[in-house]
Amino acid sequence: MLHHGAAWLLLLLSLFQIVLCAEDYYKVLHPHHRPSYMALVDPNANVSLKVLGLKKDATDKQLKSAYRQLSKKFHPDKNPNDETAQAKFVEVSEAYEALSDPESRSIYDKYGHDGLKQRRQGGGGHHDPFDLFSRFFGGGGHYQRGQPRGHNVEVKVGISLRDFYNGRETEFQWDKQHICEECGGSGSADGVVDTCGHCGGHGIRIVKHQLAPGMFQQVQTQCDACGGRGKTIKHKCPACGGARVVRKPTTVSLKVDRGAARDSRVVYENEADASPDYVAGDLVVTLAEKEPELEADNPDHVDGTFFRRKGNDLFWREILSLREAWMGDWSRNLTHLDGHVVRLGRERGQVLQPGHVDTIANEGMPIWHEDGDSVYHTTEFGKLFVEYVVVLPDQLESGMEKDFWALWQKWRGKVGVDLHKDSGRPDLPIPDSAEGKKDEL
Repeated sequence: MLHHGAAWLLLLLSLFQIVLCAEDYYKVLHPHHRPSYMALVDPNANVSLKVLGLKKDATDKQLKSAYRQLSKKFHPDKNPNDETAQAKFVEVSEAYEALSDPESRSIYDKYGHDGLKQRRQGGGGHHDPFDLFSRFFGGGGHYQRGQPRGHNVEVKVGISLRDFYNGRETEFQWDKQHICEECGGSGSADGVVDTCGHCGGHGIRIVKHQLAPGMFQQVQTQCDACGGRGKTIKHKCPACGGARVVRKPTTVSLKVDRGAARDSRVVYENEADASPDYVAGDLVVTLAEKEPELEADNPDHVDGTFFRRKGNDLFWREILSLREAWMGDWSRNLTHLDGHVVRLGRERGQVLQPGHVDTIANEGMPIWHEDGDSVYHTTEFGKLFVEYVVVLPDQLESGMEKDFWALWQKWRGKVGVDLHKDSGRPDLPIPDSAEGKKDEL
C-alpha cells in the first residue's frame, strides 16, 4: 500500500512538472502573448474626460496628449503582474477611443457619461486596447523586447522667469524624424520589398583581397547595393524617396510646473526620432531661463519681470534719492510676477545706508512640490532680497548749492566729526629724506 501511494505521488509530481514545462515552452514561442484584457472591460465603465484628467472643454490636442502619457504609464508591458495598472490601461483606452470619435464626443457633451453608456449598451462594441495603442503609436501594440533603442534627443526651451513663477502650459516645435505615413515605413510605393540579391538579405558582403600569390584576406563590408539593410526596393515611395522616414516640424505641448527649477528636465518617453529599425528614444527638454523681453514677457509691465533668481530666492535692486535715503518718508509699490504688490518704504527719520539689503520672507519663488497646490500640500515660498542703491545728484543749482553748503557748515561746527582727524593720518606730507631723494629727469 505504501509503495502504491508513493507511486501515485510521483506520477502527480511528474504531471505537474510537465504542465509547467509546457507553459514555459508556450511563453518562449509566444513571448508577447497577453491574456484577454476584454475580461477587464466593464460595459458600465466610467468613460469620461475625468479618466484622462481633463475638463469638459478639453481640445482634441489635449485629449491625445493625455492618452499618450497615460497609456504609456499604465501599459501592461511596463506593469507586469499589476492588475490595477492593467485595468487602468483598458479604462484609459476605452475613454480615449470613445471621446476621440466625433459622434461619441457629441453625445458625451450633450448627455454626459449616461448617454455614452446607453450608446454602448445599444450595440457599441469594445475593441482591443492594444489595437488602439498600435494605431496611435505604430508597431504591434507592445513594447518589443530585444529591439534596438534609438538615441535620446535633447532640446533646450527658453522659459521666462514669470512662467517659472506662475507655471504655464505652452508649446514648442522641433524637427522630428517620423516613420513615413505614405508607405508605412517600408520605403516602397507599391509595398513590395525584395531581398537583396547581392548579399542574400544579410546586409554585409565578404570581399577577398589577394595579398600575395596564394595568400588572400577576407574583409567584411556593408553591402553597397542595399546600404546594409538586406532589402531592395524597385518602386520607391515618392514621399520619403525610399528612406522610410521623413523629418518635419513637430509641435509638442509643454507644461511648466509652478516653481520648477532652472535647467530642470521634462522627459517625453519614446518621443525622440522614430524609425522602423528601432524603438524611439526619449525626448529630453531642458527648461532654460531666458532673458526677459519687455513686450513679449511683460504685457502687464510688472517689476518682477526683472527680478533675478537664485534657487528659491529672488533679488531686486531699488533706487533711492539722497533725500529718501537720508530723511525717510517714502514708499514704493513693487509689482510681483503674478501682479500682487509688495510694499517698500521708510518712516520719516529712518535712514537707509547705501547697499543695505532688506529680506522679505515668503516673497521669493514658489518651492516646487510634486503635489503642487492641493489638499495634500500648501505651497511655500522663498525669500525676496531688496538691495538699496542711493543716487547722489551730480549737478546743483547755484542757490541750492549755497543753501546746502551753509547748512552743512552750520551743523558741522556743532556736531560734525572730522574723519581725517579721527583716522590718525598725518596732517602734512612727510618730506623726502636727503638719502632717499631722487633727481628729477
